[in-house]
This record gives sequence, C-alpha cells and structure tokens, in this order.
Amino acid sequence: MAHLPDWRRLLLLLLAGGSVPLAFAPFGLYPLAVLAPLPLFALWLKAPPRQAMVAGFVFGLGQFGAGVSWVYVAIHDFGHSAVPVAALLTLLLVALLAVIPALVGYLAARFAPRGATTAVLALLWLPALWTLGEWVRGWYLTGFPWLSLGYSQIDSPLAGYAPLLGVFGVSWLVALSAGALLWLWQARLPALRWVLPLLLAIWGGGALLGVQSWSEPLGAPLRVTLIQGNLPQSTKWDPAAIRTRLERYAELTQLHFDDSDLVIWPENAVTVFYHDIKEAFFDGLAEDARASGTDLILGVPLLDDDGERYYTTLMSLGSSHAFYRKRHLVPFGEFLPLEGMLRGLIRFFDLPMSSFSPGPKGQPLLQAAGHKVAASVCYEDAFGEEMIDFLPEASLLVNGSNNAWYGDSLAPHQHLQISRMRALETGRPMLRATTNGISALIDEKGNIQMRSAQFRTEMLSGSVQPMQGATPYVRWGNWPVVMLLLALVAGASLFRSGWDKTKRSQRKGRKDAKGAKRLFQTSFE
Repeated sequence: MAHLPDWRRLLLLLLAGGSVPLAFAPFGLYPLAVLAPLPLFALWLKAPPRQAMVAGFVFGLGQFGAGVSWVYVAIHDFGHSAVPVAALLTLLLVALLAVIPALVGYLAARFAPRGATTAVLALLWLPALWTLGEWVRGWYLTGFPWLSLGYSQIDSPLAGYAPLLGVFGVSWLVALSAGALLWLWQARLPALRWVLPLLLAIWGGGALLGVQSWSEPLGAPLRVTLIQGNLPQSTKWDPAAIRTRLERYAELTQLHFDDSDLVIWPENAVTVFYHDIKEAFFDGLAEDARASGTDLILGVPLLDDDGERYYTTLMSLGSSHAFYRKRHLVPFGEFLPLEGMLRGLIRFFDLPMSSFSPGPKGQPLLQAAGHKVAASVCYEDAFGEEMIDFLPEASLLVNGSNNAWYGDSLAPHQHLQISRMRALETGRPMLRATTNGISALIDEKGNIQMRSAQFRTEMLSGSVQPMQGATPYVRWGNWPVVMLLLALVAGASLFRSGWDKTKRSQRKGRKDAKGAKRLFQTSFE
C-alpha cells in the first residue's frame, strides 16, 4: 500500500472497513472478517505512528459507519429527531468507536519491536493489539462490543473455540489468521511452509472442538412459546393503546396455556408500571397461569418503593413471582449521561421513560418452569462476562428485546448472531423474545431451532432442553484470553529490547575497534 497516493490509500482503507459488516449477519460472508483487515495490517507494519493512527480511524469509520448505521433509524424514525441532528449524532458515535482502531494503530506503530521480523509483527504483535482493542471497546464508556470479529464466526469452524475462549478469543484467531496471510503476502513462498500448517491447525482445531459437548441435559425438555406481538413502536407510550397492547399479549398467551410450560413476552410488551395494573391485569393473568401449570416471563417497567427510581425488568409470573432489573442500561436511550446539560436539547433525549435506574449486581435468578433462568434485557446479552454471572446455576438463557427501535435494518440480524454466541459460550439454550422480530429458539450449540419472521405477529412454539455444567468460558470469563494477549504483546516487545541491546553492543564494538586501531598506530609513531 505504500506506493499508493494518500487519498487512494485512505479510500482503500475506508472500503475495507466498510466491507467488515458483510462478514456478519444477515450476509454471513465470514471469510471477509479475515480478509478485510489485511490492508490495514499491511500499512501498520511500516507506517509511522501518526499515519497508522489515521489509517485505523479511517478503517473504523468504514466498519462502524456501515455496521451500526441503524443507530440513525432509532434516532430519526422513532426518536423523531431532524435529519441533520440524527445524522450528526450517528456520525459522532461512529467517530467515537473509530477511536479504538486509531489508538491501536498508533500503539502498534509507536511501540513496534524494531528488531522483530515480519512474522513476529504479523503473528504476535498486531493480532494481539487488535483483539485487546476489541476488548477495551467492550467496556470503555459503558461498552459497545458490537461487530467484534468473533461474532461473525458463529457458523464457521472457529466457532468451536467459543466455549473455551469466548468471543474475544475467536476474534484473536480471526486476527491471527489475517496476520498469517499478511506474513505470506510479505514473505511469499518461504512463509508458505509455516502459514499453511498454522491455518490448518487453527481452523481444523475449531472444527474438531465444534463436536465437543461442554454441558449436559438437566431434566426433561420444556415446551416453550415466545410471543411476538408486533405492535407499532409509535404506540408504545400512547395511553389509548395500552389496553390494545395488553389484550393482544393476553389473548395470544391464552392460546398456549394448555401446550406450554413457559411463555415469554419481550421487553416493553407492557409499557405501564407494574403497580398501576397489578390488580386489574396481572393478578388475573397469574391465576390463569397457575391453573394451567404454565409460567410466564414478561417485560414490564417497575417503579421502586420510593416512587422515584424505576427499572426496566423481566418478571416471572405463575409458580414464582419475581423481577430481574436490567443492570446494563443503554446510554442516551435508557439513561442520559450529563443529564443536566443535555436534557431538552434534542427530542430524542426527552423520550418517555428515558431515565431508568440500573438494577443491582447479585440479583437472585428468576425461576420458571422448575428451572433457574439467566435473564437479560435487550443488548445486555452482548456482554458475555455479565451473562456468566448467573452461571452455572442457571439452566436457561432468556433475552427479551425491543428491536422495533431499528426497523428494517441490520441491527436485529446482528443481535440474533450475538445471542447465538452467548448460547454457544455458555452451553445453554437461549430463548429470545422480541417485539417485532427476530425471535428465536437457540440450542446450546448456538444453532437456531426456530425463528420468527420480522414485522409479523407470531407465536413461536417449540421444545428446548435445559442444560447444566460449566464451559471453560463460564468458569474463567475473558481473563485467560486477555492475559494471553498481554503476554504476546510483552513477548513481541522483547525483540525491541533485544534489538536495542544488540545495537548498543555493535556500537561499543565499533568504538573499541577504532580505539585499538588508534593505539596501534600511535605505538609506531
């Protein structure tokens, strides 16, 4: 890439970054996750720090500009903000996310081991730094792990590593594969005898691990129904539509009281506080559920006893009555950072119920149909280490989401892929109920057993097997991978110190040789 003019180089990087979302759902071209970073890695091998930083930023603009463009839909179409405002806020988010690959590029160039070979840089240095950048993006500023490369591999052989290493471990193997191809690209034929066995080991090992079972059945299969009400997002806070919403979900549920052990409603199925309709609606629904031997899990906002704080929750109803309060809130959607400064400036910030409180850590697990449930609301299931807080006690994963915010965009497909990764990492089935799609029954291998169509009222009924046991990822989380990445970075850095030491020895040797020569000449004068 060094021979290209600056503008062509940046255009290539922008296009390469923009191709990354094609590796993810709904496209599923997972080899692109390996190929797309190659131009960026190639430039990082030789570029000075500032140029490497700009390259990472431009690549990130392409990746996130294409991959999370659905944020514009939420802000403009459903947040009712003007086009310029929605475009500006979306661009700000994209730029903020692009800071991470920019920072990785700067660090990769600024502290590159100067004595290291291309193999060391391509196999140890760059893949580790890239993956550490993804990990940081998963928690800094509350975290946004969307489009981590590992998610794109849910249907590839590399998925076999997920129960051991989690999504970031899979991301590292993707980046390592890209680094191996970069080494082959730079060194040509001499590298082939190393690259080919390495790639075969990585991808073949994943395929072999994919047949391994990391959990085992617990009890008999359950009959489960997911209710997808498909009510317009525009009526979510309309008082006149509350009765229609309640009646829709109650009527659809009544149809499955006789054939389901568990019925699940999505987040925001109910948009009025629990205490306001407890006696008029929920008490009767709970009585019918107990009479039929069916349990419910449903999304409803909950007002705290102090009358000031309120939570978005999933509530169990029937044989058990309890609430899971959402812990990881969506910035600007469910709470407003710097509220005193921003509230009232933009219509999107003034949406009803946009000041939720986060639920506490260590909440008791919901229980339904005789099993403990690891509950998550909306994009909470994008945070793997938060999900394993409930494991190995829980035998089922349940996610309730309101995907109506994002219309007919990439978001519902990408979110379903994330849910599949959580099921695979934990060895648990995932029951995913959404307002208007995509709802799904996912088995413990991350395979979709049943899925709904979008923008239709559906009742998704099927059988799921609760599972028990702990995968390595459940036991250890992300820390083994993070420690491995740091060790690789430290190991590669040794080449720098070794190079410096060698150079100092060479300089000292040359200086001693010159001194000896002068002494020899002086002795004969």
